[in-house]
Amino acid sequence: MDGKNILVIDDEQLIIDSVEKIVSLEDITVDYALTAETALEKMKTGNYNLILTDIMMPEMDGFQLLEKMRLTKIDIPVIMTTGYSTGENAIRALHDGALAFIPKPFDIDELISIVKRGIKFSELQNSIKDDQSDTIAYVPCPSAYYRLGYTSWIRFDGEGIVAIGITDCFLNTITKIKEIEFLHSDLKVFQGTPYAKFIDENELPNPVLSPLSGTIIKQNEQLKTNIPLVEKDPYFDGWIYKVLPDDLDNELKKLTPCSSDRL
Repeated sequence: MDGKNILVIDDEQLIIDSVEKIVSLEDITVDYALTAETALEKMKTGNYNLILTDIMMPEMDGFQLLEKMRLTKIDIPVIMTTGYSTGENAIRALHDGALAFIPKPFDIDELISIVKRGIKFSELQNSIKDDQSDTIAYVPCPSAYYRLGYTSWIRFDGEGIVAIGITDCFLNTITKIKEIEFLHSDLKVFQGTPYAKFIDENELPNPVLSPLSGTIIKQNEQLKTNIPLVEKDPYFDGWIYKVLPDDLDNELKKLTPCSSDRL
């Protein structure tokens, strides 16, 4: 493509330089802006696969930028980041339309993996728009489910229990899964924080944020010996955990009904 792969928006030049140094190892090119206002002007003429923006910026913050992009129909995937890393920031970012969230300071491998996933997502979206393929780019989650961004989902399994897992969209933005790092079955998960990590064949980590908070009562033991199951059937037999939710009614409001993806 012409132009740069990603536009990095941060009011600290040191952060921009660090991102550029890290992702250049993967031949990913970087443009930058020190303010959201400058970034919006660059988006009008630039040709970017991906936006990586800080949340805490003067005058216009990352959430306001995301809203401005939506109103002006700038359709570029966005990854949000902040040094004030909380589950609330991650949840709000994904609920407001960001593709992903990564906290500062950056883990080098996680930054590379999330940027590569973002660029791949952009390619998938463009293939859908341009109708370049006869196949479906990714399968949306079933209509009765709820999702957190484009990565994780929940379904109701009865008796107050929910299953959580990863989306086909997430799977299609990474290379083949080599290993799944589970939390122990007696631990809790918290909405907006990682509940599992998927190591791809390039040894890059791909953390997935939990769509809700609760106690893990069961993990999918089949996936320990049959990783392809989650790739073949992510919405049913490829579930990750069964969870007893802590605050389902309130946390459900922060998720997106998968039925809305079919409107």
